[in-house]
Amino acid sequence: MLYPLQFEPLFQQYIWGGRRLGSILHKPIAEQGDFAESWEIVDHHDGQSVVANGPLAGQTLGNLVKEHGAALFGQHESQASFPLLFKFLDCNRNLSVQVHPDDARGALLDPPDLGKTEAWVILAAEPGSCLYAGLKRGFDKEALAREVSRGTTELCLHKFEPQVGDCIFIPAGTVHALGEGLLVAEIQQASNTTYRLFDWNRVGHDGQPRPLHIEAGLEAIDYERGPVDAQQPVVVSEQITELVRCEKFVLERWEFDGTVTLPNDDRFHLLAVLSGELDVQHEFVQRPLSIGKTLLVPACSADLQLVAAEVTTLLHVMLP
Repeated sequence: MLYPLQFEPLFQQYIWGGRRLGSILHKPIAEQGDFAESWEIVDHHDGQSVVANGPLAGQTLGNLVKEHGAALFGQHESQASFPLLFKFLDCNRNLSVQVHPDDARGALLDPPDLGKTEAWVILAAEPGSCLYAGLKRGFDKEALAREVSRGTTELCLHKFEPQVGDCIFIPAGTVHALGEGLLVAEIQQASNTTYRLFDWNRVGHDGQPRPLHIEAGLEAIDYERGPVDAQQPVVVSEQITELVRCEKFVLERWEFDGTVTLPNDDRFHLLAVLSGELDVQHEFVQRPLSIGKTLLVPACSADLQLVAAEVTTLLHVMLP
C-alpha cells in the first residue's frame, strides 16, 4: 500500500531567512518575503508533511504512520511518529546562539517533544561565512552564564569557516549557531524545541527582541562536549561516504552516475538530491528528481533502481 513518497514542502519565515530556497533549490516560495526553512519531511505537532504523489496524495505523514506503521518502518515499527525531520535552511543572517534539549528533558515539556540531535551539510557558503559549534575549552556553566549576562556570548563559542560539503554533527546539548551566508541541509530528530541564549541584540518583525530562554538553555548544555569541527567522512565504497553514525540516524553522501540499487533492507530510506538529476524507477515518482528534491522510500518497497545520467550527489538517511 505504500510506495516511494514525495511531499509538499512546508516553509518557515524567520527573520534570518533569504531567497535562496527559491533561487538555488527551486522551491516554490512566494515572490515576496524572506524564507528561512523548507521542512521537507516532518511529522510533528508544529508541522505535517503532505504526500504530493501517487494514490496517497493529500495524506499526512502522521496519518501514514498510524495506518501503515509496519510497512513504513519495517524493523523499526515501534515508532509512534516519524522520528526524523529533514529540512533546508537559508541563513541570510546569523541564527541565534542556541541549544536543544536531549530526549529526557524533551519528555518533560508540555506538550512532550523529542530531544534534538542534528547534523548539517553545507550546500553553499559566502566568503567569510562562519558557524559556531560548541564551547571553547575552559568555559563551564558559570563562565558561560557570566558572558551571556554581559551580552558577550560569542567569546565563549568555537567558531570556524566551513567549506561546501562539510558535515557538522550537533548532538543535543551542544551550543551552536549557523552564520550569515550559509545554505544548509539538516537532518534532525523530529523536535522543534530551541532554547535561545543570545540573539545578537536584534529585534523581530514586531520591533521587539525575540524571547530568550537563558535558564533552560544553561541547564540543557553538555559542558563536557567542547569545540565541534567538521566531521571526518568515512569511505564505505567508491560511491558512498558515511558522514554521521549515531543512535538517532545514519547520514551518508552518495555520489554516482549510472544505475545504483537501493536495496530492501526492512527499513525506510530518505534521499535528498544535492546536485545532478536522479531518475527513480517507479511509476508514482515524478521524474527526474533535481536539486532540492527529497524522497521517502518506505521499508516495504522492493529494491529500487536509481539512475543518474550525470554525476549526481545525494544525501541518504536511515535509522541505525
